[in-house]
Formats: sequence, structure tokens, C-alpha cells
Amino acid sequence: MAPKAVVPAVVDCDPQTYEDKNVHAIYDEIASHFSSTRYKPWPIISAFMSSISTGWVGLDAGTGNGKYLRLPLERPSDIFTIGLDRSINLLRIARHAGQSVPMITREVVWGDVLGLGWRSGVFDYAISIATIHHLATHDRRIQAVKRLLESVSPRHGRILIYVWAIEQDELSKRAIPTRDGDGSEWTGKDVVVPWVLSRPAPSQEKGPGEVPVKKQVFNRYYHMFAKGELSGLVHDAAKDLGLHVGEQPETSSPTRGVDIVQDGWERSNYYVELRCWEIPE
Repeated sequence: MAPKAVVPAVVDCDPQTYEDKNVHAIYDEIASHFSSTRYKPWPIISAFMSSISTGWVGLDAGTGNGKYLRLPLERPSDIFTIGLDRSINLLRIARHAGQSVPMITREVVWGDVLGLGWRSGVFDYAISIATIHHLATHDRRIQAVKRLLESVSPRHGRILIYVWAIEQDELSKRAIPTRDGDGSEWTGKDVVVPWVLSRPAPSQEKGPGEVPVKKQVFNRYYHMFAKGELSGLVHDAAKDLGLHVGEQPETSSPTRGVDIVQDGWERSNYYVELRCWEIPE
């Protein structure tokens, strides 16, 4: 079956109000069904979590059903990740993520990825997987990256961010228009992506012995990222925070920065891995 073209989105009101209606309310409604489809960790994220130092404490900003809170599977009690999400129904599921693993407690917090709920530099690492693309303006997406940079240690903090890409792979169910205007530049796209939820329907709608089903479609807002756009957010966020972007220099100036360790595409997603550094006074 050929991928279906997504429908362009128009953010025609206050972005917070728009996100409340077209993102947060929808995930609370579809939480159980959504969670049942999200269970297998992606390889690069698993590798990142496995590389985290023993004893470190981290943040999963936009944790969803908490499938990454139980990583790394090979040493599940070596690190401690706190999950943050706006969907209370997804958090109820995340609280028990990987419950079959003994002696593991999941800590989850209801909150916003744009909020200031943490002391600056309190975490050793942070991940934000498939979350920032739900923010409805460029400035809000920059703000989300700033919050991640502010949340981790300026000396050794590590960050991994994933967002949906315009460039979808051959297994994708979505087809995204890739060029804007005269086609001279690649740009991100604001779209709505449908989620089809099946619910039990009144029995009289089906014949004897048949299971009645009623389908409901929820259109979630996404900003589909173009190539280079995610790393561009990192540069903008770092500039706002007075951080140098690049490897730590041998000299004493600049004194604080963030290095883009990886910047790539995987299975219809763009990702960046960041490492913070600071030269002690």
C-alpha cells in the first residue's frame, strides 16, 4: 500500500492552546492504544543509554509510556531516569514500565518540556524522543532545546534528541511534501497525522456473534523536520545561553559549550547527540 499524503496544519491560535487541543488532549484519549504500539527501543537510543555512566541520574523529557525508563536492559539498576510528560494517562502507564524487572521504581512527573521544574544542571543526561516535533512554533522548539541544555551538568551532561523527519523511509505509512515555494530550499512542514482508535460499538450495529467496532480518527499536530533543522535548533539554543558549539578547545576560551557528537537520520527520524563541557575557573 502506497504511503498516504499527510494534511498540512495551520496554527491559527495561541500555540499553547493549539497544542493543548491537537496534541495533549489527544494523547490522553489514545494513551492505552498508543502505548500498545510503542514497546521496542530504537537501537541508537539503546546504545546511548547503555553508554551512560553507572550512578548517573537523567531525564526523559516527553517519556510517553516510559519504554526508555527501563534502559539499559543489561544493567537496569545502574542508572536512574525520571520521566516527564504532559499526558497524565501515559504517565500512569509509564509508572509501571518494565514492571517485570525486580527492584525497579519508576519516577514520573507531570509537566511540560518548556517548564522550569528543575534546578539548573541537576541531571547527568537527558533524552527527548519524539516530543519536540509536537511544539507548534520555531521559538518553542528552541526553548525546549534550551531547557534540555539547562537541565544537564555543564561539565559532562549528555543529551539525545529525536524528531520525525520529512524524509520518510520505505516502511513509512506517511508521505510528506518535501519542498516549499519554488523548491529552492528544504524546510520543515507543519502537518496533522491521523491516529485511528477502535472502540466497542453498540451491539445492534453488527450481526449475531460479530464484534462491533467503532473507529474514531484523531489528528495530531507534528512539525516534520528538514535536514539540518534540528542541529540548527541546537545552535540557536546554545547562542541564547551563551554556549560555544563545538569541541572543547585546548585554550581557556571559550569556557562553556556543547559539542554535537552525532547528527543523523534513522528510520524516518532525525537525531542529535550532544555533550556539554565547561573549563573550570
